[in-house]
Amino acid sequence: MEPLSATPNPFGGIVLEPDQLPDDPVEFTTRLKSSLEDWTAAGYKVVWLEIPLDRAGLVPVAVGEGFIYHHADEDYAMVFKRLEAGAFVPNYSTHYIGAGGVVINADNEILVVRERRDGGASGSFKLPGGHLHEEEHLADAVVREVLEETGIEARFVSLVCFRHQHAYRHGKSDIYFVCRLEPLSNDISKQDDEIAECVWMPVDTYLNTDNASVFNKEIVRVAIETPGFGPIVIDGYRDPAKVEVFFPRGRVGGG
Repeated sequence: MEPLSATPNPFGGIVLEPDQLPDDPVEFTTRLKSSLEDWTAAGYKVVWLEIPLDRAGLVPVAVGEGFIYHHADEDYAMVFKRLEAGAFVPNYSTHYIGAGGVVINADNEILVVRERRDGGASGSFKLPGGHLHEEEHLADAVVREVLEETGIEARFVSLVCFRHQHAYRHGKSDIYFVCRLEPLSNDISKQDDEIAECVWMPVDTYLNTDNASVFNKEIVRVAIETPGFGPIVIDGYRDPAKVEVFFPRGRVGGG
C-alpha cells in the first residue's frame, strides 16, 4: 500500500502534503490507515492533516480515524492526531490585533468618530481604527484604518500604549494598540458604511465630554503627555519588512 505523501517536522510530527491527498474517500481511508500504522511504528508523535476545501469529503474519514480539529481558514480545515499520548500540540491563534489612532492637528483638535450601529450612531466618540490585516505592520495598519474611516492622511509617530482584553469576538482575546499620528490633511471624508459621524473636536472638549469613554480619555492624555515608543531598525536583526520593533522615544537610536 502506497503511503500518503508526508514530511517530518522538527518537533517529532509528520505533516501530510495537502496537494497530494487522493480525491476518493475510499482510497484515502485505506491509505490513511496504513500510513498511521507506519508513522506510529516510526515513532512520530503527531500527524498534521490540512484538508483543502475541494477535498472536504475527506474530513469525516479523518475524524473516523481519530483526528480532531485544530483550526480552519477560508480554504482548508486543519486536523491532527496524537500518535503518542500527551504529545504537545500548540494552540492556534488566540488573539485579535487592533489599532487606534490619536490624531491631533495644529489647532489642538482630535479626530474622533462615532460608529454606525443598527442604522444609527453609537453612543460615544472614539478613536478611528480597526483590525490589522494578515502580514500587515502595526504602523501601516493604523494609518490605513484612519484614512479608510475618516479620509484623513496621517503619518505614524509613536506607539502610546495597549489594552489586553479577554472574551472578545468568538471567545478570543484582543490586543488593542493606541498610536499617535500626525495628520497630513484636514478635510474629512468619512466611510459611510461604518462611520455615522466624524469630526475634529477640541482636545479639551473631548476630555471633558460625557460622550466619550473613560478609557479613551485616559489614552488621549497619555498620548499628549508622553513621547511613547518609536519604530527603529536594529542592524542585523531580521528583515524590517517582516519585523517591527518599538523602543522608547528619546533613547539613542529610538526615534
